[in-house]
Amino acid sequence: MLEKDIFEELFKTHFKPLCGFANKYLKDVDLAKEIVHDVFVKLWEKREQIDMNKAVKSYLYTAVNNKSLNHIRDNKKFVNSDYIIENETDWNYSDNLVELEIQEKITATLDSLPPKCREVFKLSRYENLKYKQIAERLNISVKTVESHMSKALKALRKNLSEYLTSLLLLIISQM
Repeated sequence: MLEKDIFEELFKTHFKPLCGFANKYLKDVDLAKEIVHDVFVKLWEKREQIDMNKAVKSYLYTAVNNKSLNHIRDNKKFVNSDYIIENETDWNYSDNLVELEIQEKITATLDSLPPKCREVFKLSRYENLKYKQIAERLNISVKTVESHMSKALKALRKNLSEYLTSLLLLIISQM
């Protein structure tokens, strides 16, 4: 449950950055503030259902992104084509920033793993080797490979959970 003090802190911390984020799409400060305000109102209305163990920051940015894009879509007839092309470039830039941030987080997470665990993960995911092939190459048991992979995937899930929504949006936008 989202408490009033936590909500106020979220608002104070994220309102201005979210307005800047929305303004990149909308090119209208007042409209950006209105959209961010609407997102916070919706967050407050759904406070009973909010799990504070989940990444609220990711939710906020995703909601502002979606509301901004929906506003542009719904008001497209009032916007000239140069503006739309410029905003499509901004969206691609934003997607690239998110992708870069996620890649940095993946690299940092992998670097934090024990050397053998990291090596097993890279052999599996980057060289597409089967567990049996990895076990033979590293002269360890298949169960040990499974254990290392489980540990690596758990660390990635933990460290990338706040990016889940962004990852899904990124994957969907590339389809």
